[in-house]
Amino acid sequence: MSTLVLREDRDGLATLTLHRPEKLNALTVALFAELRAHVLQLAQQTEHIGLVVLRGAGKCFSAGHDLADIAHGEKPPQPHFQADTIELLANLPQPVVCAVHGHCYTGALELALAGDMVVAAESAKFADTHARWALTPVWGMSQRLPRRVGMARAQEMTYTARTYSGREAEAMGLVNWCVPDAGFDAAVAGMARGILANSWFSLRANKRLYRETEGLPLRAGLSHEIHRSEGRGPDMDSRIAGFMNKTSKLA
Repeated sequence: MSTLVLREDRDGLATLTLHRPEKLNALTVALFAELRAHVLQLAQQTEHIGLVVLRGAGKCFSAGHDLADIAHGEKPPQPHFQADTIELLANLPQPVVCAVHGHCYTGALELALAGDMVVAAESAKFADTHARWALTPVWGMSQRLPRRVGMARAQEMTYTARTYSGREAEAMGLVNWCVPDAGFDAAVAGMARGILANSWFSLRANKRLYRETEGLPLRAGLSHEIHRSEGRGPDMDSRIAGFMNKTSKLA
């Protein structure tokens, strides 16, 4: 039974919770192994799970890569194991929302950036501290961070290693929304319900389009959308019929 990453399913939502609260959910090889197992399962469960939320237990999302794990000599089961796991999370067919409260430093930020959306509590604290420890990124920071906030701001975060608040992260586009801590859980739950109320077919198809066309020139991207779009979903007729029925009752 998983202890380092918990999974809870409810009404089409799968919530994965990093669960080392006594260590501020610091990221170890063992934690990544459990996360990877969950992600591989979720990739095969698109009929039952429409959205994935990743969050942390206790005081924070995650303090980042466990420095003790590094100091003691990590032994991942294969090269680039953590980076590949983050890539699997990013490439899930379902949208992924990372819900961040408290610390989200370095490796944890790289993990959060794998989300299609990031929601932060006001208590959230973001930083890229690779330079503080004489490290360079290998989990995606140099690629995902500038795509999220722009090159100039990414370089600022990387070179200064300073900490940014949830509100600062919202202002720079690092997170989609920042909400007061008291309403954080309710905001995440409400957003999840809103997303899941949409067509799961469209959620997956649109995510695939964004992923496959990222970085393409406009003309190539438009061609891809026109010729490789998945088109109408199996629930289109029932959704339109439901809308028309409501409209006729209001008339």
